[in-house]
Amino acid sequence: MATVASSLANDVAVKATKLLINNRWVDSHSGRTFATINPATGEEICQVAEADEPDVDLAVKAARQAFHSKSAWRRMSAAERGRLLNKLADLIEKNAEELARLESLDNGKPVAVARAADLPLTIACYRYYAGWADKIQGRTIPIAGDYFCYTRLEPVGVVGQIIPWNFPLLMQAWKLGPALAAGNTVVLKPAEQTPLTALRVGELLLEAGFPEGVVNILPGFGPTAGAAIAKHMDVDKVAFTGSTEVGHLIMENAARTNLKRVTLELGGKSPNIVFNDADLDQAIEGAHFALFFNQGQCCCAGSRLFVESKVYDEFVDKSVARAKRRTVGDPFDASTEQGPQVDQAQFDKVMSYIDAGKQEGAKLLCGGGRVGDRGYFVAPTVFADVSDGMKIAQEEIFGPVMSIIKFRDLDEVVERANTTMYGLAAAVWTRDIGKAHAVANTVRAGTVWVNCYDVFDAAAPFGGFKQSGIGRELGEYGLQQYTEVKTVTVKM
Repeated sequence: MATVASSLANDVAVKATKLLINNRWVDSHSGRTFATINPATGEEICQVAEADEPDVDLAVKAARQAFHSKSAWRRMSAAERGRLLNKLADLIEKNAEELARLESLDNGKPVAVARAADLPLTIACYRYYAGWADKIQGRTIPIAGDYFCYTRLEPVGVVGQIIPWNFPLLMQAWKLGPALAAGNTVVLKPAEQTPLTALRVGELLLEAGFPEGVVNILPGFGPTAGAAIAKHMDVDKVAFTGSTEVGHLIMENAARTNLKRVTLELGGKSPNIVFNDADLDQAIEGAHFALFFNQGQCCCAGSRLFVESKVYDEFVDKSVARAKRRTVGDPFDASTEQGPQVDQAQFDKVMSYIDAGKQEGAKLLCGGGRVGDRGYFVAPTVFADVSDGMKIAQEEIFGPVMSIIKFRDLDEVVERANTTMYGLAAAVWTRDIGKAHAVANTVRAGTVWVNCYDVFDAAAPFGGFKQSGIGRELGEYGLQQYTEVKTVTVKM
């Protein structure tokens, strides 16, 4: 495990720091700004304009005008919308290295990971939905009588989108891609911890030629700007990715105002199940990736690692050895596997869960402390002898803390896997195809991976059961969340 080096990020240029409203870069109505912090050092990167309710109101008015005007985005040729989305994808690809470095600077993830995962997936998402833009179509329906009946898929309208800090670029693409392809206009709030790549994409949207008011970007805080979007009477739909607790607040705000449509991609405590007949080395590396990827800051992290009793001790020993080899350090160092947590609050939260695990009797086998003397680095941490009732086995940690839990057989582990309020993802490792399908068919989760983890594609829908959310992102299912179905019946 490496010590934390000084940041090599001095040459990353920050260009956009204001609000983007109606294709213009403007200061906030209040004139307030806030600091965005480099999590590798704890130092301020720059000041960013802070949106509040008056700014949301202006952005919603711009989006509404763009939706309803004679040259409205929704009336534009669907093929032209697709062309603009493809042009945005091209510009992101052209500027991929800059965006990867900016993402690493603001979020803390290793720049090598941003290059290898975040940017390619972001570009692919925009291109996927660019291809859908002119293929959004209804159906003709044979009904009784002398009538011609058909459906139209129409855009919902003005969409408020609130994205998280763990994958800023990618979550922006997951939201903007389907919304824009379907003809909606958008008011988007990036996370206050990580606004910089969202704003840089705003510059690329202008360069691509998107019309005025189609995409408005408002950095700000959840209780102010985010709440104003969720409450706004002229926002037709809100899409949110983040914690289950905030998801409840957004639903309440939407219900109390205009019953706006809501899609939510929320928290998880995903079971990752390893049977004794699995390829053990493959499962150990897969479980390591499932938990520690992105500093453990993944809603679908395999954070309840169930291992069959016959191979439990061997699995624990090898998992601890792998965690001890994990390289923690400067995100701009090519050898770094793990960067810092996103901010001080997240660092403190992770450390509190580590303390809880120790106090409740889980066996701490490695990690458990801070790495370095500045920034928000947490050592890769592994607990064994974890029981289902422990806090670290029940609550979403969102950090590099692995909990390894013993089980006896298939029926038992499926029952235990489902004993949670969450249902976002799950995985199973086995050579027995019958076991694999038995788990896939009975675990209550929106995504199940078999002998793999965190495999994402723009065509494959993603979302949760239970309190892990409402609706789906990605794929054709994701597109459906941004359309209304209109039935038209014509007497012949």
